[in-house]
Amino acid sequence: MVFSSLLSSIAGDSDSYDPDALDALFHYFANQTLAKHHTGTLNKVPLPSNLSGMEVSVIRLRSGSLWGRGTNISFIKIPPRVKTLHYVKRLAIVYDNLGEWSSKYYQVPGYSLVSPVVGFNVYDSSNLTTLSDEKVTLSTTREPISIHFPYVEAKDKNVTELKCVKFGADGSVEFKNMTERNVCVTGKTGHFSVVISLMAEEKERIWKWWVIGFVAGTIGLVMLILVGVIIFGMGRRMKIKTMEKESDTAVALDTFWVGGDKMPSASMIRTQPVLEHDYVP
Repeated sequence: MVFSSLLSSIAGDSDSYDPDALDALFHYFANQTLAKHHTGTLNKVPLPSNLSGMEVSVIRLRSGSLWGRGTNISFIKIPPRVKTLHYVKRLAIVYDNLGEWSSKYYQVPGYSLVSPVVGFNVYDSSNLTTLSDEKVTLSTTREPISIHFPYVEAKDKNVTELKCVKFGADGSVEFKNMTERNVCVTGKTGHFSVVISLMAEEKERIWKWWVIGFVAGTIGLVMLILVGVIIFGMGRRMKIKTMEKESDTAVALDTFWVGGDKMPSASMIRTQPVLEHDYVP
């Protein structure tokens, strides 16, 4: 009955993406998976077809093992000397990667997600037959817990432009600077992602279009100049050909030498005088 209500809350309404309901569903399937496996092994959690694209895995550990060796499984690295705030003999860590569903369940106003939302929750697993509903809080004493994202869609961005975000259970968002590419650090369980400011993206988009426009304008100007030079050259050649043609059809002039220069010469024909009247005094 509980499972049916959880599944319907996830798949029933495409506009109601509830992260808490999703966590509860992951807990349910992780519990089913742990019942068939031993402590210390990471197991992939099968999900229904309507959650295709999400990835969930679970591991059960002894508290002493976590304290002494930590764990570097999946995309979460928990260093040694991490303990639970209240003692549990065994604990289960449920890892999830929301993949292409990330932006449906988690949003950050004014920012764009550039990585999938990944997360992990820790539960009391002292009872080997069933997984407790109670979430366990971790406490780091030395190094922080590091989240290694499978990919970040901002390879051309400087790491200082990227922000790590942690999504709180109450809908709050906690920002941290990213100091190492594709890696965020935390001291708590929860869900995490990498974001970039929409304003920064808009500025970059404007800059790219300006560069494209400048290059296109420069190329257009060069092409226009080349076309002008070609047209001018063709017009000049046509004019010369016309002049040569006219010169071929014109009356040829005799030439004579004056000193060292060759000069044109026309035959001298003197116009004979004609009297206007025949009367002669």
